[in-house]
Amino acid sequence: MAEQRKIRVGILFGGQSAEHEISILSARNVLAALDTERFEPVLIGIDKRGRWLMQDRDKLLASARDPRLVRIEDGRAAELPSPGGPPGTGTPSFAAGSGPLDVVFPVLHGTLGEDGAVQGLLEVAGIPYVGAGILGSAIGMDKDVMKRLLRDAGIPVTPFQTVRRDRFDAEPLEVCRELAALGFPLFVKPANAGSSVGITKVGCAEDIRDALRQAFEFDSKVLGEAGVSGREIELAVLGGHPPAVSGAGEIVVEHPDGFYSYDAKYLDEKGVRFELPARLSAAQLSEAQAMALRTFEVLECDGLARVDLFLAAGGSWLVNEINTLPGFTAISMYPKLWALSGISQRELVSRLLDLALDRAKRRSRLRRSVGLDVSYDPATPPDKPATPQGR
Repeated sequence: MAEQRKIRVGILFGGQSAEHEISILSARNVLAALDTERFEPVLIGIDKRGRWLMQDRDKLLASARDPRLVRIEDGRAAELPSPGGPPGTGTPSFAAGSGPLDVVFPVLHGTLGEDGAVQGLLEVAGIPYVGAGILGSAIGMDKDVMKRLLRDAGIPVTPFQTVRRDRFDAEPLEVCRELAALGFPLFVKPANAGSSVGITKVGCAEDIRDALRQAFEFDSKVLGEAGVSGREIELAVLGGHPPAVSGAGEIVVEHPDGFYSYDAKYLDEKGVRFELPARLSAAQLSEAQAMALRTFEVLECDGLARVDLFLAAGGSWLVNEINTLPGFTAISMYPKLWALSGISQRELVSRLLDLALDRAKRRSRLRRSVGLDVSYDPATPPDKPATPQGR
């Protein structure tokens, strides 16, 4: 009996966002967790110039765990995806290494990776991929749109105000006054960024302008958010029919920044402490899980997401944000939360890949023509027009 061919998995990482280095660390962990009896990894790094380069497995696994020390290695250029059939048709057109890919795990964080850009490229190429689709990815990346959709769905969010660059340039004093009205502490952050990149915790009105300038270095749209007195609780969602939600974890910040900053997350080993599981009552946990699942649904997510909540001092829950491609680094909460719930990283990665392949198969059954016999093949048309199907 012939040995069954392994599923070729393109692990796509790096990218042109400010979270480039964190993406490399995440890819390292995904590769280490991959079940190599079922899957064959194909490593594709996107450097900061946007070049897609084949990467070496042993070098990635041996790379440092400090984001300041990792980088995409120079290598052979990977062939970019080109238009192909619908996802799951068995004819993906992205050739990398010694043959086509069966599925892609985009371990990308931030713009041009997590925001629907790469997802759209893979859709056009007809290649199954892990995670949310174009719409869910775009919504999840844009904190302004995300919060407005949640608010309109009746899901409580932190009070916020959105500022665009052109208005700040024209009316800086008025913008600062409006944000100050949210109260202090105030958090100023880019609308489209993650890993706490570009975020400033502001304690007084005089510091708002500098915080805005820093955030505008990363995006042309910025949010001011009222600080919440309470606890920071995170839950992980795994797509399926229906999706599943993990137990809860708590982030306890012990870093001088006073919040879950980039330095606290990745550079200071003692910057944060994780409470796993979070100390919640059964009723509180049930409420948090229901809110996480509802958030996942409202924001059109798929595959995976981490939902970050606040448990305010008065006992009410607020959604902080969702992350549709959460980190897979050694300290990341998404895999930690599923480990807490009894799912190892190896099983988690396998389930995510299986979900991606299953979604592609289901979507391949959708009709893509109107009024024609479904057996009609435009590449080899019949001698006479096909008989239209009944309405």
